[in-house]
Amino acid sequence: MMGMPIAIEIIDPEGEEAHIDEVLAYFHYIDETFSTYKTHSEISRINNNELDLAAASDDMKEVFALSDETKRLTRGYFDIARPAGGYDPSGLVKGLAIHRGAEILRGHGLKNFYVEIAGDIQICGKNSQDEAWKIGIRNPANNNEVVKILKLSDCGIATSGTYVRGAHIYDPLAPDRQLEEIVSLTVLGPNVYEADRFATAAFAMGPEGINFIASLPGFEGYMIDRRGRATMTAGFSAYAT
Repeated sequence: MMGMPIAIEIIDPEGEEAHIDEVLAYFHYIDETFSTYKTHSEISRINNNELDLAAASDDMKEVFALSDETKRLTRGYFDIARPAGGYDPSGLVKGLAIHRGAEILRGHGLKNFYVEIAGDIQICGKNSQDEAWKIGIRNPANNNEVVKILKLSDCGIATSGTYVRGAHIYDPLAPDRQLEEIVSLTVLGPNVYEADRFATAAFAMGPEGINFIASLPGFEGYMIDRRGRATMTAGFSAYAT
């Protein structure tokens, strides 16, 4: 979706390939609607002044409303309006899509599975060993190395950083400021939508982002700065193996 890899694993014996196909079809719809790289997408038509937001789909209006809410909750550090003009809601849409993809599987009575897009994951139930899922956090300086392994169940995890996609996040309050102080910020939350939107905002805050995550009830975070030093919230170590 949006050029990012997707992974879905279902442990429940009731799981069927048709369930995965249904989630993938939903992701295809999200891509066709919200991709800023497709000229025919709804968001591109809005950005090109070919479609007014008032005439947009209910899903588009909801994403704009959720983006406004997130901007308020993050004191302006999350903003889908681009400095050069137009809108890019991908910092919220990806997590929302994963979360709702997981809801599709739950709607079929499935309880043990995970849904991932590019490292952001909704984790449900247990893995094939009937244990909590083991999720690794990559070393930003070495993609083949894992710096932390977490045991997770029924939660979301999202990472914002520059080590894979380069500099694609900006500080809406100071658009010209280079975000160089930190390279990776991982957030655990009640679901991947919440984790993803706050991870994006916290990364834009720079080193203070980890304190913002610590202030959110039910969230934990793990930040790596450009010198390779890690800072974590008080309850994060409870999830590490």
